[in-house]
Amino acid sequence: MKIAIIGHKRIPSNEGGIEKCVEQHAVRMAALGHKVYVYNRGGDNVFGKKYNKKRLKSYKGVRIITVPAGNKKAGVIIYSFLATIHAAFMRYDVVSYCASGPCAAIRLAKIFKIRCIASLHGIDSKRDKWGGFAKKYLEFGEKTAAKKADVCMVLSQNMKDYIDKRYNADSLLFANGIDKPKKRKARIIKNKYGIDKDSYILSLGRIVSEKGIHYLINAFKKCDTDKKLIIAGGAEADREYYNSLKRAGADDMRIKFIGYITGDEIGELYSNAYIFTLPSNLEGMANTLLESMSYGCCCLVSDIPENTEVVKDKAACFKKSDEEDLYKKLQHLLDNPDIVEDYKSTAADYVLKRYNWDIAVDQLLRVFKGERVTYMEVLKEYEDRLLHK
Repeated sequence: MKIAIIGHKRIPSNEGGIEKCVEQHAVRMAALGHKVYVYNRGGDNVFGKKYNKKRLKSYKGVRIITVPAGNKKAGVIIYSFLATIHAAFMRYDVVSYCASGPCAAIRLAKIFKIRCIASLHGIDSKRDKWGGFAKKYLEFGEKTAAKKADVCMVLSQNMKDYIDKRYNADSLLFANGIDKPKKRKARIIKNKYGIDKDSYILSLGRIVSEKGIHYLINAFKKCDTDKKLIIAGGAEADREYYNSLKRAGADDMRIKFIGYITGDEIGELYSNAYIFTLPSNLEGMANTLLESMSYGCCCLVSDIPENTEVVKDKAACFKKSDEEDLYKKLQHLLDNPDIVEDYKSTAADYVLKRYNWDIAVDQLLRVFKGERVTYMEVLKEYEDRLLHK
């Protein structure tokens, strides 16, 4: 097939979960022989200009088309509509739109009779940073994805319930994947931050208010422990919120902000954490949660459905936005290393069997061709084939 993808910022990139997902999908589809075109967005890396990379025309067999777009909020509107106009003349078999904002352009795509698949990675209109026109536009994008796309795909049952009920739709569940990682000893992180195996609690990811890191800081400050709280993630996405977190943690020497990280440092942080925390108020399917479990982390997550659907009984949970409950659960895990080890012993095997990028791409290609099949149905087919070998 000749396939286009619109809606991410850039690939290759570590700017967010959608970018990771698009890269995995595009590269794997190209390796299977499909002609894949991705529409990268112009502008600067969300974590700052110093992370800008040379604009590529191709990447691992994927053709890259860069669309001019600034860093302002209107940039995504300009980008998605210019990309759609370009796509209209490229005779693609299917165009895959990612995220609520870019999905608004599906209305234009349908004028050109393009087959469109929408994938919603979260209910973006509910994110704290959006208000006014932006919120309304994201709701418009959600509605367009639900009612105008040939198929609307969502990452969780909770999202499916919301989209289907609100827009009288019949959305289809898909999933992110994960590759088996290489566990690493604490070398870089020991030299840079003075932390070693099991000496810290880890928060890693985009630092924005819906991630609930303010709850984590307040809860951790009550804990009786010598372990550190390591908060990894860039500040540029929401500088005001980041600064408020630093002020909140300034009176506790155990709390360290280490900024945006890349490469082997990420693997070392996952490999050696005592606990990985995800105190979010809002998620789709968090790549950081899948990644941390794949490294065998003991995870402590908020009890939003998007988290509990993933972890089942393989992680500890606390009540969303409840600092006191988060403190109690943290302290309990700090006081009971045997429980932490139990979670660590089962996390990786569980998540690697359940979430797989090749299976995710298999589902996506079948949906592109017109088959309505969920990720879990495709996973079951794989498991049945293995069972009968």
